[in-house]
Amino acid sequence: MNSLNDTIIALCSGASKSAIAVIRVSGNKAFEITNKVFSNKKEKKHQKVYYGFIKNNEEIIDEVMIAYYYGPSSFTGEDMVEISCHGNLYIVSNIIELFISHGARMAENGEFSKRAFLFNKLDLVNAEAINDLINANSKQSINLALSGLKGATSDYVTSLANDLLDVLSQIEVNIDYPEYDDVEQLRYDSVLPFINNFIDKLDEVISDTKKGQIIKDGINTVIIGKPNVGKSSLLNTMLKEDKAIVTSIAGTTRDIVEGKVELNGLTLNLIDTAGIHDSNDKIEQIGINKALKSLNNASLVLCLFDGSLPFSKEDEDILLKTKDYNRIIVINKSDKPLMFHLKDAVYISTINNDIKQLEDKILQSFKDYTYNNEPLLFNARQLGLLNKAKNHLLDAKKQAIDGQVIDIISIDLTNAYNCINEILGKSNKDGLMDNVFSKFCLGK
Repeated sequence: MNSLNDTIIALCSGASKSAIAVIRVSGNKAFEITNKVFSNKKEKKHQKVYYGFIKNNEEIIDEVMIAYYYGPSSFTGEDMVEISCHGNLYIVSNIIELFISHGARMAENGEFSKRAFLFNKLDLVNAEAINDLINANSKQSINLALSGLKGATSDYVTSLANDLLDVLSQIEVNIDYPEYDDVEQLRYDSVLPFINNFIDKLDEVISDTKKGQIIKDGINTVIIGKPNVGKSSLLNTMLKEDKAIVTSIAGTTRDIVEGKVELNGLTLNLIDTAGIHDSNDKIEQIGINKALKSLNNASLVLCLFDGSLPFSKEDEDILLKTKDYNRIIVINKSDKPLMFHLKDAVYISTINNDIKQLEDKILQSFKDYTYNNEPLLFNARQLGLLNKAKNHLLDAKKQAIDGQVIDIISIDLTNAYNCINEILGKSNKDGLMDNVFSKFCLGK
């Protein structure tokens, strides 16, 4: 079983050939092992960089620069070094193997950040923001991750927890010291307004967290329509590349084709699907079933129709299948005489790369999903804990309405408080931490 007493090592820059690579070493033997293989024997100072050679006995492995960080004033909170070597992966591998031979071990995914969390250098929101920053694919998602990394989001969550803590503290005083005249006596009816206000506040936070998820992960956008209406052409036009095969043969797309595009800071996760129609072809039918199933995870559905042909029963069926989804009706081939019009539709011509009406409509539909630097939570774990906290508050509300004693109501309030604190990782659940940090890349 891996231990905090282990000294860990990993490449923390990109795992590809480059001019410079950075190797991180952390643990109570980080300095000891480094000094065994580093030619520069000067006394090392905190946050100073030293030049020399990594050597295996007398054999020079590489010319390097090494920065020393003394714990607890390091990223991990432990003694830590960062080795800048030449970015040849053979050299990198030799350096790592040399350190392992002297007692270090290979770090697990996210283990450096996990140690920073365990040594109180980061809370869990900060740590998740690091991973989100690495994986961000738009300016908005980068800014959102930076907000979490800088602590604004953590401060926001802490203030929520403190609001609950104030009431819990007052309840505790009532329970433990009921004889004091200067202690405000709390009853179920005096706590109920606070519970109602806090539920309203949590509803806002939950709504904002869903917004944060969309900013971070993008809008799952499914393009759906009958065969040969231009779904793949629309995907290619939006991506500005020929990702999907386009032919005049109906049913060319038989499986899901995906791509990402940034639209004025809004990330769209585009999904092109097989044409929806009656088919006896078993393979084609599998693609159609996948297309219909993809609607379940869609935040936006683009219903595409061929305006140069009469409106058909299959077109009507697609409108019916998507009526309960957030959709935009799109009529393609506006460069030709149109055979029909639909209410609230936008008109495009993929052959002329004219999709401005559609882009404007998407931006208008998601105009509130832009990041304006306010603290936002941003992932499913955080959202789940907020919903769990709300359920405990609803239980507390029911207890208060039923006239339960304040001691009983405080149990549900305490459970809600613990859920909000768990967003920051203020618990001893090793399984939770392992799950979060296992999603990190090596070297973080």
